[in-house]
Amino acid sequence: MMIDTHCHLDKEFYSDINQVIQHMKNHMIIVSGTNIKDSKNVILLCKKYKNIYGTIGFHPDEIKTIDEKSFLFLEENLKNTKIVGVGEIGLDYYHNKENKEEQKELFIRQIKLAQKYNKTIVIHSRDAIEDTYEIVKKYGKGSKIVLHCYSGSVEMAYKFLKLGVAFGIGGVVTFKNSHKLKEVVKEMPLSSLLLETDSPFLTPEPYRGKTNEPYNVYYVAQEIAKIKEISVDKVIEETTKNAMNQFDFKENL
Repeated sequence: MMIDTHCHLDKEFYSDINQVIQHMKNHMIIVSGTNIKDSKNVILLCKKYKNIYGTIGFHPDEIKTIDEKSFLFLEENLKNTKIVGVGEIGLDYYHNKENKEEQKELFIRQIKLAQKYNKTIVIHSRDAIEDTYEIVKKYGKGSKIVLHCYSGSVEMAYKFLKLGVAFGIGGVVTFKNSHKLKEVVKEMPLSSLLLETDSPFLTPEPYRGKTNEPYNVYYVAQEIAKIKEISVDKVIEETTKNAMNQFDFKENL
């Protein structure tokens, strides 16, 4: 069994979502929310499909749309056992440099909510890896944490590894020019890696340029196997075990 630990299955991206999900009928999918609308969709998908779980939260790009009602919605729905994490949350200085302090406040507040409800924290970090590390180090103690779509250096990966953080590895690792990520995958223990697609984005080779879907985690696993010089079956077996532990699926299956 494979687990896509991070994707977005919004109707605007797919003509037939049911077909996409059926392609993963013997596998598991974790769908991620970024705002109220996305998170409501995540909750509906979790209810409709047995093999779908979700994470809900507010992406840093959504900061201007968040109010106290948003947090009431988030807290109420974190009581849902099929919601296994708070995410994707974090920092994005690529799109927004002018509101760094507000982003940090939003990030920390959601970390505390995840801790209150014992949910995994799923982090988006773009051009903000140092601040992300400092916040995780200060506020993330005792939490299960995933760095979604990890794009930092090997050196930073070792620092996060010491904090017990897991790394979401997606289609970028299959790109020919992704030397830094390939090095991270080579250096990090397999026990710290999770498969993800970030569908509909970041489609792996050999389908780059097409709309991504959860089943394509297989090609991510294939590339990790190549880099680590082990079998793809071993990668799938271990990353599935990692995901079940990281998101406490033993209690939910």
